[in-house]
Amino acid sequence: MREMGRDTIAIIAAAPVHLRNNDVEYAYRQDSDFHYLTGFAEPESVAVLVPGRPQGEYLLFVRDRDPARETWDGRRAGPAGARRRFGADDAFPIADIDDILPGLMENRARVFYTVGVNRDFDQRVVGWVNGLRALAKHGRHAPHEIVALEHPLHEMRLYKSRAELAQMRHSAAIACAAHRRAMRYCRPGMFEYEIAAEIRHEFNRADADISYLPIVGGGANGCILHYRENESPLRDGDLLLIDAGCEYRSYASDITRTFPVNGRFTDAQRAAYEVVLEANLAAIDAVRPGVPWNRPHEVAVQVLTAGMVTLGLLQGRVPTLIKSEAYRRYYMHKTGHWLGMDVHDVGEYKLGDVWRDLESGMVLTIEPGLYVAPGAREAPPELRGLGIRIEDDVLVTRDGGEVLTDGVPKDPRAIETLMAEGRAVAAAVSAATTAQGSSTAVRSAPRKGRRGTR
Repeated sequence: MREMGRDTIAIIAAAPVHLRNNDVEYAYRQDSDFHYLTGFAEPESVAVLVPGRPQGEYLLFVRDRDPARETWDGRRAGPAGARRRFGADDAFPIADIDDILPGLMENRARVFYTVGVNRDFDQRVVGWVNGLRALAKHGRHAPHEIVALEHPLHEMRLYKSRAELAQMRHSAAIACAAHRRAMRYCRPGMFEYEIAAEIRHEFNRADADISYLPIVGGGANGCILHYRENESPLRDGDLLLIDAGCEYRSYASDITRTFPVNGRFTDAQRAAYEVVLEANLAAIDAVRPGVPWNRPHEVAVQVLTAGMVTLGLLQGRVPTLIKSEAYRRYYMHKTGHWLGMDVHDVGEYKLGDVWRDLESGMVLTIEPGLYVAPGAREAPPELRGLGIRIEDDVLVTRDGGEVLTDGVPKDPRAIETLMAEGRAVAAAVSAATTAQGSSTAVRSAPRKGRRGTR
């Protein structure tokens, strides 16, 4: 409200409910801006900020209590709960919004509102403004300007508070555990969806959910940046690329790891992997306050392009290859994005035409990759169909970059060790189960009596 100034009003609507099919709804997920300001998780709600209003500056319109509907759809806070549990100065039934909100807008010079997110609600806001304008001859004064709420609000969301960082660290820890689980469980002959199930299991058992559809791409599927099918068998000798993060209390993590299906890198796989790992580490090292947003990407491109020459993917001088963007044949995306309540979180990357500087409290991903399509005839045969990406979540601190996702290995030897441990545990469990089964079979075999032995 300090950013908005006086004589203004902000209106923020909750996310609508979406149908999956027929009358079955998708799991409800609150609008990130609404949740950021309110912590209120129910649909059919509207938050209103009215700076300087003596009767209360923070208002919520929410669903009224309804025992019959709550039997079907779950508990509701109601206006009293919105005041008591969510700190609203005042709260009203959502059914009364058309009667109350236009009066709150009256005599306010500007309305802060995000247009285009909820088109049905857009029409209601415009209707309230036009309704006031139609009453101008009666002395009613309508706001004369609608200002994009996302400009001040998304700048606030870009800088994470201590409480937000605690949620993000926890989200990262859950995702790290899921990736470790995938490495331990992976075997040749399994299917991608089986590994995806292990990841979801780890998320759900920690009271988290996916922050995006997991990418589990074995072999050449790892070259598809947004691979979603997760249906192919995992072959001995292939790499497996997993891009999966979770959402905990509406805060996201985003991790990618690449490892051998059989637990051991080939020489060619290791050589390519170490190029991407070097780019990942160099880009993370470039994260510090005062550094332009694009600097980690430039560092990663430098390392990757030099590596492509060493691997025989490109020929020529590295500066020339970078200038001509020849590297984009094998690395076609940026090295990171903002991270927060959304996986691709809000916040400007440029201020005007200049890359903005990184500042303490920002969180971004670092995710260099190398993708050699199976049909890349100009590439060495042993590298074709190789997809590698290594992604970490990094907090900008006063001293540099803090890696939130260092709980899952990315050094190739550490990966091989973890996978070997997983195989050893699985083998021991299998042997114990077999022995227990044999023992049970012996104990349960019927004894032969004297008559039967004669």
